[in-house]
Amino acid sequence: MNKQFFISAIVMSIATLMAGFVVHGFLLSQDYMALPDLYRSEEDQVNYFHFMLIAHILMGIALTWIYREGRNDKPWLGQGFRFGIMIAVLMPIPTYMLYYAVQPMPESLAVKQILFDTPAILVMGMLVAWLNRQQ
Repeated sequence: MNKQFFISAIVMSIATLMAGFVVHGFLLSQDYMALPDLYRSEEDQVNYFHFMLIAHILMGIALTWIYREGRNDKPWLGQGFRFGIMIAVLMPIPTYMLYYAVQPMPESLAVKQILFDTPAILVMGMLVAWLNRQQ
């Protein structure tokens, strides 16, 4: 772990937090507000914000760490795109499918979560690749 690793982890943590805000705090906020029995109120969410910060820090570290372990001498953009696809198939797509299977949420919400989070993850893959391109 060197300076590049730590810079990447910090940038990725901020990027995942921002992407999460755009997707869940903006694009899907009306969908979540329509399901008050499934989600915390905005007032209550404030009490748990520190968990969100910790989660995004862990995501930034993990995205950086996993990417750096598997990168090779190919162009960074293609590697980042492929990495983003792998992470999307690993995390948001099956996660929202599982949530849909166990929570009484509308199918349309699960589809929107997948359709909005997957491109965000693809961007994260390309960003982590750019941040960690080999000199």
